[in-house]
Amino acid sequence: MNRKFVCATLAAALVSGGLAAGSAAADEVTLRGTTAFAQGTTFSRPYEAFVEWINENGKGVLQIQTVGGPEAMPPFEVGNAVSTGVVDIANVTAAFYTNILPMGDALKLAENRIQDQRANGCYDKIDAMHQEQMNVKYLGRTGDHISFHLYLTKPLAGADLSGLTIRTTPVYQAMFEKLGATLIRTPPGDVYTALERGTIDGYGWPIQGVLDLGWDEQTKYRVDPGFYQVDVDVLVNLDRWQSLSDEQRALLEKGIAWLEERNAENLNINQAEAAKQAEAGIEVIELDGGDKEKWLNTARDAGWEKVAAIDADTAAALQSCMR
Repeated sequence: MNRKFVCATLAAALVSGGLAAGSAAADEVTLRGTTAFAQGTTFSRPYEAFVEWINENGKGVLQIQTVGGPEAMPPFEVGNAVSTGVVDIANVTAAFYTNILPMGDALKLAENRIQDQRANGCYDKIDAMHQEQMNVKYLGRTGDHISFHLYLTKPLAGADLSGLTIRTTPVYQAMFEKLGATLIRTPPGDVYTALERGTIDGYGWPIQGVLDLGWDEQTKYRVDPGFYQVDVDVLVNLDRWQSLSDEQRALLEKGIAWLEERNAENLNINQAEAAKQAEAGIEVIELDGGDKEKWLNTARDAGWEKVAAIDADTAAALQSCMR
């Protein structure tokens, strides 16, 4: 889809939405938001809870109006939209904006929590990177404790993906390439049809969310162990962030801290999701021994090699504070 057309279409929707916001108190600001994931699904729900919290606690100060999700803007356009100010705030994974911020690919490699990153200075490094290269405030992230997995329509004998065609995003590209897969990149909305038609043999996706999208109907296997850690980031256009009052920025920071505390709930959600997958007929292929070691080492090494090729010094700094 033409980028100018997408942005113009969404901008028109924002203008019409802004008319309703004009009746609010003069000192109340309304941020225009979007989510890269279908509303009501796993990786949009935390953002929606954040919006609800802000709107409840920010009456008379600040509100967020979500103008749509992927139906209004393709997921890979969301990073550009918040960077340029088409929207003020966005819920999006770094995998969808590596075209603007290549080093964003490092975020999924974190082995610690966002709270740990705030305490050890890593958050400040990541925030500065976003501000300088993308013109956004990196407000915070959800997804801690959620690992990624490979899901397949056919069995797998070991850690070799040769002969398999896998749907990918930048998250798993380097890893799956090293393991021998043929890769296809598609939006999430096209995965079901690709599985149904046999265009792909599988896909990478977190432990959560498969059933939300209906992909379980075409999925036979999940490969364990999981690897990497989900990052779904809340970004604010930097010009918009700087235009806000101290009270408004403090409200957003308090809201994101509340949201990040909810990441701990993912441990129980993961267990429940795995049980639902089993009930839906998805069998587990548990790699062990040398295959497990190869799987995890390839994931880690390929991930860091990729970001080190972009900026070795920044990669080293992030690796030291994301463990």
